[in-house]
Amino acid sequence: MLIAGEASGDMLGAELVQALRKELTAAEVEYTADSQPLHTGLEPHFFGAGGPRMAAAGVELAFDLTQYSITGLPSPKEYLIGRRNFNHLLQLAIQRQPDVIVGIDYNYFNLRFAESIRRYTNRHSGWFQDWRPRLVKYISPQLWASRESRAYAIARDFDLVLSIIPFEKAWYAKHAPKLRVEFVGHPMLDRLARSDVKPDSSTILLLPGSREGELKSHLPVILKALKLIREKVPNVKAKVVVPTESLAQLARSLGVDCEIQIGDLPQALAEATIAIASTGTVTMECAFFGLPTVTLYKKHLLGVALKIGLIKSKWFTMPDIIANEEVFPEFIQNAATPENISRAALALLQDDPRRKAIQAKLAQVVASLGGPGASKRAARAITELLEPRMNTNAHK
Repeated sequence: MLIAGEASGDMLGAELVQALRKELTAAEVEYTADSQPLHTGLEPHFFGAGGPRMAAAGVELAFDLTQYSITGLPSPKEYLIGRRNFNHLLQLAIQRQPDVIVGIDYNYFNLRFAESIRRYTNRHSGWFQDWRPRLVKYISPQLWASRESRAYAIARDFDLVLSIIPFEKAWYAKHAPKLRVEFVGHPMLDRLARSDVKPDSSTILLLPGSREGELKSHLPVILKALKLIREKVPNVKAKVVVPTESLAQLARSLGVDCEIQIGDLPQALAEATIAIASTGTVTMECAFFGLPTVTLYKKHLLGVALKIGLIKSKWFTMPDIIANEEVFPEFIQNAATPENISRAALALLQDDPRRKAIQAKLAQVVASLGGPGASKRAARAITELLEPRMNTNAHK
């Protein structure tokens, strides 16, 4: 059983299913003394909730959970829908009793789901009630940045955490030493291919985010920063990249007066000189392409969380976190002003040696991500968890 509630998780789930199918069908068969197989190479069956990519990969979806993805606090209607979906999947799991349940990202939902499964199986153990599925979390919540005490709950409820960030395994070893954590590498490395394309002039890529709320918070600031940049470099080119037509329409309504591109982000990253981007997974894609980037993030109540010490990470931008230094200049909350962003962007745009120094550091960040094959390594870890006696040496 797999559960993914966002587009990024849907992609991860589809890749994982394809890798799991190869691992499980290729496993060696072991036989007992009476010639009954303990392990078989039969085709595994996948079900749960996700999106169109998981469905295309062969997952039997109860419904498309990605269409209910929300940011921030849910409305009363969204809460009721979320509770209905949660209960539906919980009853489905109890009814079908899968061997493994994989919660893919979508942290709040999947952490609660694992807790509910554990509570159910603890209450229904004994004769003729021996269902106790293996629980896997694919992509760890960023506990090292906020609410690290949740590591105890994850260790209680999960059998395996699959990490895509290199330092997380050591972090868990310190905070939840009994929990099995495997660093499988970053799936981005299997999806992207570097290009030698270079811009023929100064080009700034504007990446305000992939959600409506992010565009509304970030794009007005970015556009004001672009105006200040153009006062200094009138011939600079700019391009906004968003994933959907609806977000492109929103960008136009917010006053974008430059090219708007829908999708095909890798090509745009390869052609840009620098970027201005919201903090998040897109900054890792900027790192992969060696693109010097100024990052920002503004969110309601984030200032309160920072003030009371709820967020402990020194940086918000993942390449900075991995490098443990400010590789990408970042501006959070009140610091995310047009003046600060434009000043940092101009410094990158007009200083070729500095851009090259940043690119060298980004190469080190990317080198730490484990190389291609994240889904295969994740599938192997799940297979070994499912069947510890299964001989997988042939696949290593």
